[in-house]
Amino acid sequence: MQIKLTKFSHGGGCGCKIAPSLLRELLSKSSAFYPDLLVGKDSSDDAAVYRINDDQAIVATTDFFMPIVDDARDFGRIAATNAISDIYAMGARPVMALAIVGMPIDKLPAETMRQILDGGESVCALAGIPVAGGHSIDSPEPIYGLAVMGIVHPQKIKRNDRAKAGDVLILGKALGIGILSAALKKGELTQEGYRSMLASTTQLNTPGMQLAELEGVHALTDVTGFGLLGHLLEICRGSSLGAAIDFDRVPVFSEAKQLCMQGIAPGAVERNWASFGEEVAIDGAIQEWQRKMLCDPQTSGGLLVACAPEAESEVLELFRTSGFDHARKIGRLVEGEARIKVG
Repeated sequence: MQIKLTKFSHGGGCGCKIAPSLLRELLSKSSAFYPDLLVGKDSSDDAAVYRINDDQAIVATTDFFMPIVDDARDFGRIAATNAISDIYAMGARPVMALAIVGMPIDKLPAETMRQILDGGESVCALAGIPVAGGHSIDSPEPIYGLAVMGIVHPQKIKRNDRAKAGDVLILGKALGIGILSAALKKGELTQEGYRSMLASTTQLNTPGMQLAELEGVHALTDVTGFGLLGHLLEICRGSSLGAAIDFDRVPVFSEAKQLCMQGIAPGAVERNWASFGEEVAIDGAIQEWQRKMLCDPQTSGGLLVACAPEAESEVLELFRTSGFDHARKIGRLVEGEARIKVG
């Protein structure tokens, strides 16, 4: 009998994240100054970056969560893909990972736990990196993820706070993962919907390495637990700019749209909106399902690129040749306060 992993978790995937408003409060105290720490917790970036010489910097990140799907191997694959994404979102090349494992050993058979680890290792193999070790604990809920290290040239780091007014915004993957996951837990997700969710959440964001080589790419992040609006606001705040989104351009999974219109969405949608809704101006024509979609917590979501208009075609072509069929221009950055206008 297949064990349903999601029954052990109170929240799945990046929907487990602490609300963005609380996280900002917890991390508000500045740390001591280290001249070679190029990116630390003072910004809301995807990973830490430490310069080791003029040509190399270490990029380090950690990410883990409870099951978003019931299949053990798929859970491992999704969690690993999500963790490695933060390295790509800095424009870096991943080089090594360490496993982070917490399992209810009195409730899960060893084979199920082994399948989770195998799934994660299979994704690391695709990324060309070893799982060189890790740490495990006995925990009441299944937890799996990775600490990942990467390498990047210090001058090619792609931060999320270097966007410029007039930049276009390009999103690499479709939205709706949190909604599809919520439907799965309710037993209302179709097989096609599951295939779409799995294909997206296990697609490595490898274009990040190529985006690092483009001078016209000014800022880069990935869209995860805070939803598109939350992560775009991090770009806006860090860059002291506003943003305008054309919802009709935003890629959305068709089944997620239908489910959301039926009222299915994870609780993190409203938690996200409560954290940053005052910083968003929504046109009256925008429907409730569209607002929820913009707040939907993405697990292993797409890269969000802020680039000069003249680099738009090259960035989109890079995504498409890498198999990211949903990549779209969704808006632009503008002069003004750090707010988002959705129309």
